[in-house]
This record gives sequence, structure tokens and C-alpha cells, in this order.
Amino acid sequence: MTKALSVLLIDDNPARAEIVQAGLAAAGYRLLARLEGTQDLAGRVRELAPDVVVVSIDSPGRDTIEDMRRTTDLTPRPIALFVDRSDPATIAAAMEAGVSAYVVKGLAQDRVRGVVDVAVAHFNRYHAMREELERARLSLVERKTIDRAKGLLMEQRGLNEEAAYKLLRKLAMDQNKRIADVARDIVTYVRVLKG
Repeated sequence: MTKALSVLLIDDNPARAEIVQAGLAAAGYRLLARLEGTQDLAGRVRELAPDVVVVSIDSPGRDTIEDMRRTTDLTPRPIALFVDRSDPATIAAAMEAGVSAYVVKGLAQDRVRGVVDVAVAHFNRYHAMREELERARLSLVERKTIDRAKGLLMEQRGLNEEAAYKLLRKLAMDQNKRIADVARDIVTYVRVLKG
């Protein structure tokens, strides 16, 4: 059995909030709290630790979008946004701020679950891609460091590339470290000596 997703709802319109709350309850989600605005949203998300943030408003203004951006930067969570009115620039700004699902004039109790599920899926996929990109970037940096260390060993010891790599690998095994860490130590050491 999976744990019910916890939701922080933001809506300043009681009638509209009731529709969203009914949709959340019907979907089996657990409502943590309902706020009337996005002021200190990042702090409230940090405090309440919801799985998902659902915002339903007339039209997101600059401050609302900035509050969502700050929240996404500090405590990333899927954000589902239901709006009554919008324009292409606002949609683009909201998506750039980290909104995972953006629905215009589509608020209905039976649509809440689908939109929240899309927001969660989109958020998870986006963050998996970011982590994969970060791993690739780190791998590239490590590869460059290893190549630089091999070059330094080749220069200082008169080794060919294969021998320099074998020496790096042996040093890593002897020190019980990763080759990239040993390479970084060598590059740093040489930089200090030349500095």
C-alpha cells in the first residue's frame, strides 16, 4: 500500500478551495493546510514538508510566480497551478519558476487527481534528468582532471599515457581512493608547487 500524498493548498477563494479540497479528498490525498496566498511559501513548504503544492488562483502575478520560484529553488516540490485567466508570457514565467502542471480554466473536482499526478510525474522526470545531467557534468570534470594528472605525470616522470594511467590507478588502490580523487590531489599539489 502506498502512502497518500500530502498536499499544501493555496487558494484565497473559499468556494474554489472547496472544489479543490473535494478533488484532493476523492483522490485520496491528505490535505496538510490551506493558505490564502503565497507569501513565505518557501518557509511554509519547509515547515510542513508537503509532497505536492497545489495553487488555485485567478491569475498568477509577478509576486506569486517569484514566490513559487523561491520555493522551487529552496525546497523543490511538484507544483500544480490552476488559474482562471492567463497569457503565454505568464505560462512561460510559471513554468520557468518550476510549476510542473499549469491548467487554465480547467478546475473541476474530477480533474484534480489527474493534474496532480501529471505534476508529480513531470517533477520526478525533470529532477531525474537534472541529476543525470549533473552526473554527466561531474564525470566530464573528473575525466579532465584525470587527463590533466596523467599529463603532469607524463611530463614529470617521462611516462607514456598508459604508464601514467597505471600509476594513477596504483596510487588510488594504495590509498583506497577513487582515481579522480588521486588525480585531483596531484593537480592540486603541482598547482601549489608552481604557485
